[in-house]
Amino acid sequence: MQPWFEEAKLGIFIHYGIYAVDGVSESWSFYNGRISYEEYMKQLDGFTASKFDADAWADLIEKSGAKYAVLTTKHHDGVALWDTQYSDLNVVKRTPAKRDIIKEYAEAVKKRGLRLGMYFSLIDWSHPDYPTVYEGGRVPEDLGSVNRFSSPVDGVQDEERWRKFLEFNNQQLREILTNYGKVDLLWFDGDWERSAEQWNLPAFKDYLKSFNPDLIINSRLQGHGDYKTPEQGIPITRPEGPWEFCTTINTSWGYVPTDHKYKSLNQIIRMFCDCISMGGNMLLDIGPREDGTIDKRQEDILLGLGDWIRTHEEAVFGTGEGIMTRYYLGGSTISKDRKTLYLFVYDDPKENVCLKGLCNPIKRITVLHSGKELTHEIHGGVPWFNIPGTTWIHMTPEDAHEQVTVLKLEFDEELEMYGGSGAVVTHN
Repeated sequence: MQPWFEEAKLGIFIHYGIYAVDGVSESWSFYNGRISYEEYMKQLDGFTASKFDADAWADLIEKSGAKYAVLTTKHHDGVALWDTQYSDLNVVKRTPAKRDIIKEYAEAVKKRGLRLGMYFSLIDWSHPDYPTVYEGGRVPEDLGSVNRFSSPVDGVQDEERWRKFLEFNNQQLREILTNYGKVDLLWFDGDWERSAEQWNLPAFKDYLKSFNPDLIINSRLQGHGDYKTPEQGIPITRPEGPWEFCTTINTSWGYVPTDHKYKSLNQIIRMFCDCISMGGNMLLDIGPREDGTIDKRQEDILLGLGDWIRTHEEAVFGTGEGIMTRYYLGGSTISKDRKTLYLFVYDDPKENVCLKGLCNPIKRITVLHSGKELTHEIHGGVPWFNIPGTTWIHMTPEDAHEQVTVLKLEFDEELEMYGGSGAVVTHN
């Protein structure tokens, strides 16, 4: 695992494709029968990318505070955003855009020193050789439940055609990994429709790494990925190992003009803080319009998030996961030398912020955005049994940031938290 990933904290996900023309759900709208496949593909004629400006995208991503970006090179619909030589179903050959979106995106992202991520759907519901086998090679008892875009509807499997499809995927991925400079991250999706053996794992992963040994691959590779990717719901228990929480800015991945259920800036910042408090990243999604422009509501949230991160960057970058919520009912991070604890105060306190189990004497407490020093007091504790009391930090609503407040607690020694269950005091 490359160290840059866990240090990045924030990435921006971009779902861009022909589905933005009519503002329908990406790929799933035809798969689930909401519209016909033919109606879905008519959107090819309306995809212009007429105002697409990769530099404007990259500027916004940089201003958001993100350190990497991930763009959908191809979703489950099989429509490629680059000039692939292995299919005519791409925006260069089949749409009025006639632009290699991936090329422009990659150049703009690299120019700003951001890490380059590419989303690629293992599923291709448009490729004739894809629906030729069943998951795990097992023919289902009820063929009436089979979706024709995923598997054969007649119970007959064709392993040779499946091998041809795997080679097709390999060739498209070779283009992505060799035509656009160094790709830092491959973000797969759709592994669930086939088994690890059918995806030719682990040999498939070895093939991908042959182009770039430093390549990071997400979890959606039937257990052969490098990190976990919980989606839409923030984990309650920290995932084991490196992880990244991906989420939408409203309720849709792509551009859906009727979706007005946006998360507020405050909610986004709190979610971000929750992620980094547990040692994870957040991958926040935006969905550009078909012409390549980004809804102002999405832009404003990214800019607001970036403003908050820049004001509090020492609590974000160069830190690790924080203390458990049994000690503090909020998020937190810890500096690499473990001599600074950052507390994320989500709500305005009435008079105090409560911290339990702290063994260290506090050298100084500062409100990060204002520089104001705060006082504190300690109640309780049994020092001769090494049981600390409760720390009460004096903070009022006037000290709070308009979004999320960060308190910086500095110590002379490495942070130590009490983990015991208390004791009966037998000596006073």
